[in-house]
Amino acid sequence: MSDAGHPPSALRARAANILRSSTFRLAVLYVLLLGVSVGILMAFLYWSTAGYMDRQTAATIEAEIRGLAEQYRRRGLAGLSSVISERVARDPVGSSVYLLVDDKLEPLAGNLDRWPTGFPDAEGWLGFRLRERGPDRTEEHAARGQVFLLRGGLRLLVGRDVRDLEATRALILDALGWGLAITAALALLGGWLMSAGVMRRLETINQTAGEIMAGDLSRRIPLNGSGDDFDALAANLNRMLERIEQLMAGVRQVSDNIAHDLRTPLTRVRTKLELLRTELDGCENARSLAAETIVDTEEMLSTFNALLRIARIESGARRAAFAHVDLATLLEDLAELYEPLAAEKGQELALRLDGPAQVTGDRDLLFQALANLVDNAIKYTPPGGTIALAGAPSEDGVTVTIRDSGPGIPPEARERVLDRFVRLDDSRSTPGSGLGLSLVKAVLDLHQASIMLGGDAGGLIVTIGFRDARPATP
Repeated sequence: MSDAGHPPSALRARAANILRSSTFRLAVLYVLLLGVSVGILMAFLYWSTAGYMDRQTAATIEAEIRGLAEQYRRRGLAGLSSVISERVARDPVGSSVYLLVDDKLEPLAGNLDRWPTGFPDAEGWLGFRLRERGPDRTEEHAARGQVFLLRGGLRLLVGRDVRDLEATRALILDALGWGLAITAALALLGGWLMSAGVMRRLETINQTAGEIMAGDLSRRIPLNGSGDDFDALAANLNRMLERIEQLMAGVRQVSDNIAHDLRTPLTRVRTKLELLRTELDGCENARSLAAETIVDTEEMLSTFNALLRIARIESGARRAAFAHVDLATLLEDLAELYEPLAAEKGQELALRLDGPAQVTGDRDLLFQALANLVDNAIKYTPPGGTIALAGAPSEDGVTVTIRDSGPGIPPEARERVLDRFVRLDDSRSTPGSGLGLSLVKAVLDLHQASIMLGGDAGGLIVTIGFRDARPATP
């Protein structure tokens, strides 16, 4: 466990979510823009400092060249050599560099013992390495000078030792580099912290939305009291949720009232028809009509009862009865219940269990949902067919499969049959109300389980996935 009390996998998942978030991407874009801006600013600072020092060095060299040129015009070669020797003698370890050579590059005057290697540029500037003065000195450092050609093949080099300039330039570059790196690091850290804060707010909203979708319409998005945009958004969403809850409660109340109000008189009608059939002992035709009317009434009553069950399940009220349910035992009870019915139709009902497993849920609702699926499989499988029940552990839970050898469901209708009152028999001539699979879907949604209809014309395969399953306690 980490210091914050979360496992490393959860921290890695949270970090991955932050890296994928749009807020962090905006922060990275901001870092790039800030880095470019800081780079431009630092380039200007470099140009205005190191460039200024470089220009000052060039101006000093040019000033010395103008002075030496004036001495050469007035006093000739001897006077120029004398002035150079005087300057070298006056400052033997100074930063100024002088060298006067003949046409064979033999030194005539100056403080260099040989002509530097390399070639000057178009303006006569030459960069070279200058050895440290002294018998035991072997270090070299940078120097810069300008070359002039004199009469008779003579050459004059006037330069400056620029080691201080190079050191200052390197120092400035290091400072600029570290400044840019620190700026980027702080910007990334700020972007990370900002993204983490936004992600926390969004996770709270997403968690609340998930609980609302699970059926708890009373949940609301918490406010942190800052009064920022997220608080304003949460407040508006909460008002919207309150309105939706009121509308849903009104619709549910109306549906329940209608179902209750119609179920009571239908029950009375059925009772009276039973009494009427008893009274009509001598009239077989009237007894038959009464029996058919009773069957129709029972179908209407089952439809209203199914609607009421679906409404109660979708409201999430049954979550209070959730407990550990052993799916293996439930499937065994289901197979034992429906095996006589399948045998009566000449069908084979097979059960396969690859291991016990538990889920958290309502056993009665799960049994009812799976019973609806098995009942449909027996109803639509022809005599001599097979129905197979299977329960097996999966990577994230337990998978329950119900396979039959009936006509199956066309692919284009597999999503639609899970809605209310949808039947593949458009003429609606076969018994049923089209609410069986809707009840199954409501129960599985309550348990956060998935359902997938597959197969082909040779049969239907219903696959149910429970994600929160775990091994049963021995």
